[in-house]
Amino acid sequence: MAVQEEDDIEEYDDGDEPGASGEAELAERERFIVNKGQESLRIDKFLQNRLEGATRNKLQQALDEGLILVNGKTVKSNHKIKPGEEIVIFETRPSALYEIVPEDLPLDITYEDEDILIINKKVGMVVHPGCGNPRGTLVNGLSYYLKKEETEELPRIGLVHRIDKDTSGLLVIAKNEAAMQKMGLQFKNHTVHRRYIALVWGNLEEDEGTVVAHIGRHQRFRKIMAAYPDGELGKEAITHYKVLERFNYVTLIELRLETGRTHQIRVHMKHIGHPLFSDSTYGGDYIVKGTVFTKYKQFVENCFKLLPRHALHAKELGFIHPDKGQPVLFDSELPEDMVSVIEKWRTYIGGMTRQLKEQMDNG
Repeated sequence: MAVQEEDDIEEYDDGDEPGASGEAELAERERFIVNKGQESLRIDKFLQNRLEGATRNKLQQALDEGLILVNGKTVKSNHKIKPGEEIVIFETRPSALYEIVPEDLPLDITYEDEDILIINKKVGMVVHPGCGNPRGTLVNGLSYYLKKEETEELPRIGLVHRIDKDTSGLLVIAKNEAAMQKMGLQFKNHTVHRRYIALVWGNLEEDEGTVVAHIGRHQRFRKIMAAYPDGELGKEAITHYKVLERFNYVTLIELRLETGRTHQIRVHMKHIGHPLFSDSTYGGDYIVKGTVFTKYKQFVENCFKLLPRHALHAKELGFIHPDKGQPVLFDSELPEDMVSVIEKWRTYIGGMTRQLKEQMDNG
């Protein structure tokens, strides 16, 4: 089974903790202590000499992403190593260690031609095989589906971007090398249209806005991401949002990604004080805004039961078709769990508004 290499694929737009979903588990690759007689060198140069096949560029990228720790802390590529320091190197390789077994899985195919597949991914489906999820992933299902018209060899799956296990919505798959290269370039240049719908905690002050903050691995909790507004850590990330509907304590918004960083939407919304509703990783799975009344608490708990995952859906996906050269745009309906919770909030707030109006009318 051939899957496009991690370095060439757009990062996760959103999703569960890497590893928890099996899509990008964080694994320790090497751990060692710097020898007593080691001369002082930049850490990127030192590791390049020590690690076979490592390049300065890849090492600097790993340092920026917080995948290399010195005495338990992240450092920059110009850090000078010292004798006795402990260096730990992590890596994320979602599929390289796992044999891909084709499986006849239900796939919701929105569109298909000779060059691309548009998948409407359901909640709960992991994209890549990984720790805890060796089977039942989108790649397993695609391997079976595409092999029907292929030779006995497993087909190459052109994953040019990904969405996480608990995010629903649209995903594009390139079916040949030429399409893979052209689609990959569009994602790299950030020219792909990606519109998400989310329910977030709180009442946003502005009807629309932009969040700009670098995103990198959390300094302490390595399996989640964090926002770094000063830009010293992580990679540049830009998210545009627009309010669709307000429910006092939560807000329905649309988001457009200018970049595609790991957990970008969830981290950015938490960064501005509006975590996604029911997001257990980034602080949205408890009452962030609202009253202390028992009925309200029960209402929110019922919403969590209806939507036991973060409220995020990849609704629109648009790009230039890799062969036809014409713009294409695909749309998907909101899944039932999000529709149900949105409607519950609409009804709840509508009832509160009517009660308040009646009280005012009665003096």
